[in-house]
Amino acid sequence: MTTTLDLQGSHACFGGELRFYRHDAATIGLPMKFSVFLPPQASQGPVPAMLYLAGLTCTEETFMVKAGAQRKAAELGLALIAPDTSPRGAGVPGEAESWDFGVGAGFYLDATQAPWASRWRVETYLLEELLPAITAAMPVDGARLGICGHSMGGHGALTLAQRHPGRFKSVSALAPICAPTQCPWGEKAFSGYLGPDRATWAAHDATALMHAQPAAPYPQGILVDQGLADKFLAEQLHPHLLEAACTRVGQPLTLRRHAGYDHGYYFVQTFIGDHLDHHAARL
Repeated sequence: MTTTLDLQGSHACFGGELRFYRHDAATIGLPMKFSVFLPPQASQGPVPAMLYLAGLTCTEETFMVKAGAQRKAAELGLALIAPDTSPRGAGVPGEAESWDFGVGAGFYLDATQAPWASRWRVETYLLEELLPAITAAMPVDGARLGICGHSMGGHGALTLAQRHPGRFKSVSALAPICAPTQCPWGEKAFSGYLGPDRATWAAHDATALMHAQPAAPYPQGILVDQGLADKFLAEQLHPHLLEAACTRVGQPLTLRRHAGYDHGYYFVQTFIGDHLDHHAARL
């Protein structure tokens, strides 16, 4: 699949380059945006990369502007890739009204139900269109990719890493939705995108996927950080369920719980350096 990438802006950043792109996404049928930070080491040849998946209400700019990750990524020689979370401007009734709470936001899966199925194909878009386009056009090593995400994006990182064995060499998450089949955000999104048959939902639930693993899919470990002052922790996130599933299959999990930290990007800023170290060590 050939994809033409339209450079919208470029900024020197910690000796590297931060780029913002727009392109016509064939798998979605709409324009999509994404950003890439290339560290200074990329001038010498392909570098490993971390794909970062953002949460509800975020865009391709959010991580690059708010997380403060570029300084550490430049030191480590790690590229950062941040796609937009969702198709936009499809004209689906109710799309904008429901964005903050599930349906409308991409949830990093391929919808099977009308009216979402024709456009909401975010999983296929990321894996089969965006990443191949980036690795073909930029000095990014497609064989050395990690995946990380926050909130809804943490859900995406944990599920895509399990659904596509071997595609990602490392995985981590910050305040992820760990069991979307058991929380209001996930129930709303999955009902809209996947339909009423809850048996189909487990394929996009990180905890359920982990329970089904015959052995640890990431023996070098998964890193998850969670703030204990996060207002969504009790009702939406359920990291304890992922923790139990990992214990059951012998998957090494470092689940760090932090007193006083909430769900926002001040929390992400505080711990993103540890996540970059986690990925760089495995890539």
